[in-house]
Amino acid sequence: MNKKPIIIDCDPGHDDAMAILWALACEELEIKAVTTVAGNQTIEKVTNNAVRVLTKAKAFHIPVAKGAQEPMVKKLVVGGELVHGDSGLEGPKLPENGFEISQLSALSLIEKVLKESNEKVTIVAIGPLTNVAELLITRPDLKEKIEEISIMGGGTVGNWTPAAEYNIFADPEAAKVVFNCGIPVIMSGLDVTQKAYVTREENERLRAQGNEISVFAAELIDYFSRYHYEVEGFPGCTLHDPCAVAALVHPEIFSYKQCNVDVELRGELTTGMTVVDTIDYQKKLFGKTVNHNTKFLYDVDREKFVQFFLEAMGRLG
Repeated sequence: MNKKPIIIDCDPGHDDAMAILWALACEELEIKAVTTVAGNQTIEKVTNNAVRVLTKAKAFHIPVAKGAQEPMVKKLVVGGELVHGDSGLEGPKLPENGFEISQLSALSLIEKVLKESNEKVTIVAIGPLTNVAELLITRPDLKEKIEEISIMGGGTVGNWTPAAEYNIFADPEAAKVVFNCGIPVIMSGLDVTQKAYVTREENERLRAQGNEISVFAAELIDYFSRYHYEVEGFPGCTLHDPCAVAALVHPEIFSYKQCNVDVELRGELTTGMTVVDTIDYQKKLFGKTVNHNTKFLYDVDREKFVQFFLEAMGRLG
């Protein structure tokens, strides 16, 4: 089987960790690199978390590179302390780092992977989009080496402000660059990720699989779910970031609309909002050409999503 080469750009984060694990378990995917960006926690903490998650999965061969420690324009607003704890990955016991991070920066490592690949590479971007935007700005010649960008971010609702999801709010200028770069974007925003949840009973099924990674994932959900139950009042633990991986290997379980998405930069109440035009208003009202730049995911077969997630964690055992 020809594996799809991917780069995971992330800010681990419990759901980032589970996204990495899911990608590792997929025979359809080959992780060429993991790069980090400040978001859920500071750059030092999220980079350390990425290495420890890969160490837990014994994936010592995957290079990890440290990326942007600040957004492109605004100051960093750490988003995950309430949700992810002080380290960004509280809850389960993690191993000590099993390998050193790359001496290359995230930007340099992404460039290296793209230049050396014989086929186009997919970027799975599940944190603020700073690294990806900086790549697109500084190396536009490498756009042709990118197949698509699968992001977790945005939506028609918010979770950081009433209008904005955190990953987009954290660096809206970067997000605007990505959505308007001309490369196909798959958007797993809150519309779909808040439907991709694991119940307590399903988490016990995951734990009962008994292998080390299934138990680890269940412990991640134990901690992560407290926010979803106690603060958001959801019926389960939402697996936001894993949707960006699942969309690549199980696209049939998602409902989507190909449409235009852009990002609000200066709204008094709406900075960081993704403006999702599923109606083609500009075309229908004014006859303007509409750029359908994004595959906007808005629904998921939750039961199949959970089934595939549990199976993936079982395979890593």
